[in-house]
Amino acid sequence: MSFFKISILLLLLIKPMIRKLVLSILLLYSFQAFSQKGSYLDSLSQEISKLSKKEQVEQIVSIPYDKVVSNIRFLDSLTEKAIAYSKEIKDTLLLAKSLEKKRLVLHFTSRTEETIALSLEIIKLYETLNLPVKVGDSYANLAWKIKYLDLDKSMRYMTKAIALLESNFDAQIINPVYDNYGVLHALKHQLDSALYYHNKSLKLKKTLNDSVGIPFGYCHLAEIYAKQSEYNKAEAYLDSAMVIREKRKDIYGISDTHLYIGDLYFKKKDYNKAVNSYEKGFNLSKGNSYYPLKKYASEYLYKSYEAKNDYKNALHYHLVYTKLKDSVLNTETNNRIHELEIRFQTEKKEKEILSQRADLAEKELDLSKKNTYILGLGALAVVLGLLGYLFYNQQRLKNRQLQKENELKDALIKIETQNKLQEQRLRISRDLHDNIGAQLTFIISSIDNLKYGFKIPYKLGDKLKSISEFTTTTIHELRDTIWAMNKDEITFEDLEIRISNFIDKANLAAQNIKFNFKVENKVDKQITFSSIKGINIYRIIQEAINNSLKYANASVIEVLITEAKEQMKISISDDGNGFNEADVDLGNGLNNMKKRAEEIHGELTINSNTTDGTIIILEF
Repeated sequence: MSFFKISILLLLLIKPMIRKLVLSILLLYSFQAFSQKGSYLDSLSQEISKLSKKEQVEQIVSIPYDKVVSNIRFLDSLTEKAIAYSKEIKDTLLLAKSLEKKRLVLHFTSRTEETIALSLEIIKLYETLNLPVKVGDSYANLAWKIKYLDLDKSMRYMTKAIALLESNFDAQIINPVYDNYGVLHALKHQLDSALYYHNKSLKLKKTLNDSVGIPFGYCHLAEIYAKQSEYNKAEAYLDSAMVIREKRKDIYGISDTHLYIGDLYFKKKDYNKAVNSYEKGFNLSKGNSYYPLKKYASEYLYKSYEAKNDYKNALHYHLVYTKLKDSVLNTETNNRIHELEIRFQTEKKEKEILSQRADLAEKELDLSKKNTYILGLGALAVVLGLLGYLFYNQQRLKNRQLQKENELKDALIKIETQNKLQEQRLRISRDLHDNIGAQLTFIISSIDNLKYGFKIPYKLGDKLKSISEFTTTTIHELRDTIWAMNKDEITFEDLEIRISNFIDKANLAAQNIKFNFKVENKVDKQITFSSIKGINIYRIIQEAINNSLKYANASVIEVLITEAKEQMKISISDDGNGFNEADVDLGNGLNNMKKRAEEIHGELTINSNTTDGTIIILEF
């Protein structure tokens, strides 16, 4: 009989507390012994098979992060075992921890919808256990997963997570959350805030001697410095990250760092070095089933080869990326996530209503006991008076009870109505996506494949390009419409972000034009609009900017939002070539803007001349 089998038998005979201590030492030794024969996870699976179910789960949920990424597929089977055993022994805490390990598997295999559903389940379990730190950590994980699906909602979840974690401070848990919060700020182009949170996280990582987290922090800082064109700083941080990860033999980390280095060269337009780094990351990711990294590498390989005019390789990696990406399903995935969140929030509201009912019943019981006690102590002389008082009091309680029950019924009806309306919107948006969005996406993909796959005459190429651009614009407008449909109401903040994103895109497309977007401080940002009103306001601004880009030959375009005496005013102005309204027949664009203004009971004014440019003012 081998040394390890004898050791396991002895462990089963000694006391549980001593067993845990000895087990940790034994597993450490055994994993070193098995390093020449198999992987860490293989060894773990063999060594714990003779332990109790609870001890097996405890060992699985304590697997370090760097070992998790070494064999994702094998970890999947271990987590399934841990979940089943946790349910069998009815241990809620171990079940939550097992689901967290399962969430890592789903993340690394790009199963987005399952990951989000599991995150919501984990949050509910930790709320049941009253563990605010774990609840905060779970909200942070949910925020990270939905960052490319709904960045604003991701920011809200991350803010909630940080509030929970800072009020119950745990440096080990909060340091990666600060780091991820910095990434979200970078996605919103708030680079100073991103640097602040990355540095805050890195300081904690170094205090904790977190050798896994420190290179992540270095890579995130490098990404920000690259965006600020401080390439030397970015390169220094990436070199430091690679040294640590190679020393630790962290294959996932090395793959990740190669992609960051590729991004740096891509920004510097050194496409040969970019391709070299991206291919290293792609090959490592492919060999270890790191699907998110593999998808990212294939996307930027095709972009790099395209920049080098190497269309053969560009087409190859474009096809690889097309197979890996899930952009056609983005709208459907967003809708399913909305459904999951609606169910999650509805369940919470129903629990609150049941709790209110229980409180009302308890108060009524207390009042009934008090009335009975008063009746028992009353004298015969005041029986009629007491009976009259009790009758009056009982009627009052009944009226209150009826009022509360009606309020509860109204609340339930309102929730059901909102859910039905949301389901209708989701169905309509799915129909739009399936019947129009998918076909438009197919058109763009087909045109791109034609351009890469065939030698096309110059004029025909231009025509295909214009068709592709028109189709892309149509998809963007369709997404804007679906964005409005998926909301009961649109907040001023939602509208401001949407306008800002559009202006950022316009700025990238027309780099010789300066854009200014200002919202005066006195504007009430708590205002909400109906979805119809919000999309009409957005379309008027969008049309005005597009007209300036197409016809004005302007150098400055400015959007200004002000408010005075409960009247909101939006002005869109340019310093380009204006026009004389008396001499020009208004086109469909200006007429459509006026019709949209009328629909929201607003007033649209157009002031233009050939020397001073054009200003369009919307008041409502």
